[in-house]
Amino acid sequence: MNAPVSASAPVRVVIDGSIARVTIDNPPVNALSRDVRQGLLDAVTEIAAQPRIEGVVLTGAGKAFVAGADVTEFDRAPEPPHLPDVIRAIETSRAPWLAVLNGATLGGGLELALACRWRVAAPGAALGFPEVTLGVIPGAGGTVRTPRLIGVEATVDLVTGGKPVSAAKAQEIGLIDAVLDADDLSAAARDWLIAALAGERPEALAERGTETRGDDFWKEAEARLTRAARGNTAPREALRVIRAASERSFDDAIAQERETFLALRGSDQAAALRHVFFAERAAPRPPELAGVGPRPVATAGIVGGGTMGAGIAAALLAAGVSVRMVERDAESVARGEANLAAILDGDVKRGRLTKDGRAACLSRFTAGTWYDDLADCDLVVEAVFEDLAVKQAVFSALSRVCQADAILATNTSYLDPRAVFEGMSNPDRLIGLHFFSPANVMKLLEIVPLPDTAPATLATAFDLARRLGKVPVRAGICDGFIGNRILKLYREQGERLLSRGASPERIDAALRRFGMAMGLFEVQDLAGLDIGAAQRKAARARGERPFAPVADRLAALGRLGRKTGAGWYDYAEGRALPGLPEAVVAAVADARAEAGAPARDWTDEALVDALVLPMVDAAARIVDEDIAQRPSDVDLVMVHGYGFPRFRGGPVQYGRSLGFERVVARLEALHADGCAPVPSDALRRWADEQATARNP
Repeated sequence: MNAPVSASAPVRVVIDGSIARVTIDNPPVNALSRDVRQGLLDAVTEIAAQPRIEGVVLTGAGKAFVAGADVTEFDRAPEPPHLPDVIRAIETSRAPWLAVLNGATLGGGLELALACRWRVAAPGAALGFPEVTLGVIPGAGGTVRTPRLIGVEATVDLVTGGKPVSAAKAQEIGLIDAVLDADDLSAAARDWLIAALAGERPEALAERGTETRGDDFWKEAEARLTRAARGNTAPREALRVIRAASERSFDDAIAQERETFLALRGSDQAAALRHVFFAERAAPRPPELAGVGPRPVATAGIVGGGTMGAGIAAALLAAGVSVRMVERDAESVARGEANLAAILDGDVKRGRLTKDGRAACLSRFTAGTWYDDLADCDLVVEAVFEDLAVKQAVFSALSRVCQADAILATNTSYLDPRAVFEGMSNPDRLIGLHFFSPANVMKLLEIVPLPDTAPATLATAFDLARRLGKVPVRAGICDGFIGNRILKLYREQGERLLSRGASPERIDAALRRFGMAMGLFEVQDLAGLDIGAAQRKAARARGERPFAPVADRLAALGRLGRKTGAGWYDYAEGRALPGLPEAVVAAVADARAEAGAPARDWTDEALVDALVLPMVDAAARIVDEDIAQRPSDVDLVMVHGYGFPRFRGGPVQYGRSLGFERVVARLEALHADGCAPVPSDALRRWADEQATARNP
């Protein structure tokens, strides 16, 4: 008969004969909050007082074992009991523990499992150390116990990569003892433990030795991580601590790990990564839509089968939505089908999709030339050329065939959706859905409601983003919405620096060292200089004066980027050739002569200031104008859509870490030298608010 033993909530202890069952019940993911840590420590103490207990089964309630630490505690001073002490108490307890990993086992959850003598997992469990993605390293023995269990090389991959492994992979590398595929996991785990207790008991990991590796191994690993991390310090710090764990005593290694963890936890990078983490968690559930339910989307139409349309189709199919694509003629339909097939084939090749999954996607896909095929779609997304007249013609046709309540969405990246939908009936169902290319890969989705868009339509867009695995951000209507508005400024700043003595190579190198995924001019070559040229042409037609003297010269020469083998750089077999092409040198020289401004010396820091700090100012303007609902939305857009380094947190968080007063001062100096716009009143208010918060 089961007898309950008291333990601090949210940890339950039940005695089942000679076996104690300890269950962590801290919804939704059993995070290791202070109360959980105290509950586990109390459970150890109370179980130790009962000599008849021979073994302990530890598991998590719900769908997770333990998905990590309580991240909300990271901004507070650590509170006892500390996780390393809890883990040590479990590891040294008289009755050995078995960790039953019923679901996500991440970070501190995996460290907790390593305190147990054995580990078994359900087939769907995922195990890993994601700490580096939050700017820290495991801080409760993860870098020290893991190499004693699975070896140094596997530990380096697991800890510095930050990606979880499946239960099957965990068993393969020795991280767990068995995968239990049972309807009653609890009963199967109890039987497994009883059998294990009858055999030879393994040493605690703290008592085991570990292998060592030579200098060449560590140098190669550090070089690889330095390239991949692009300035994120946590992976390299994790590597350093793992090396110490393989070369020093257990106690010394534990002390070094904890010291490093605490130092990183208070760093700007960790603060930035937590900022992005919390913003991502909040993004699918904006408070302004609380209580508003989405409409069902089972069948979607796509108008346009180019790169964007095929990518959107692939994303929808992967989410279980049936898709009907419409193109203008049979040849275009065939191209659209081929584009989609290529995306699905690539997903199969990369392991994102099985062959059966590919077949299932295609079974829900049709393509044709008749708008009538879209008559009963719940949602139709237009993904045609960025031309107002073309888009208006598409929606004119859709208004004749679609249901009156079908949601109609434009994928425009710059045009005013109000003009795109001009004259449309039932305006409550109209919305902008700005996908980013490739749409099946890029996580950002800018959602652009119109003045008459119904809350249910907006809620449906956010729910669709969730189903597609996207990060949704609501954007107001302006030229370029949030991201492309900042991108336009970013490009103009690059051109401004060229006119003042900087070179494309030097700018790109400084941005990569800052942590950008690619340099400014490398990105232009990848996207195609013709796209920017077309946007500037349209802007000039609206009476604007976009500043891109060098890019315009290159586009006129037919240097359109990688697609033509020549842009800001020359390319061969898809790779940039070293050196700046003579045509680019000449175009830059001509633009400088035309500008007539004196050249100046540029340090990497000054280049980054001149390119990134105007983004901070633009973010303040965008929030002030209600184009973005909140500052964190701007950061999500720039991180997920434009390669802004995640460990910097986005332009707003980066400006916050510098101090908005310093940002204003630096921008004023750049403006005085003709190298940046004047800082806005909105940014000055942010600076005043931050100063007041520091010194109330």
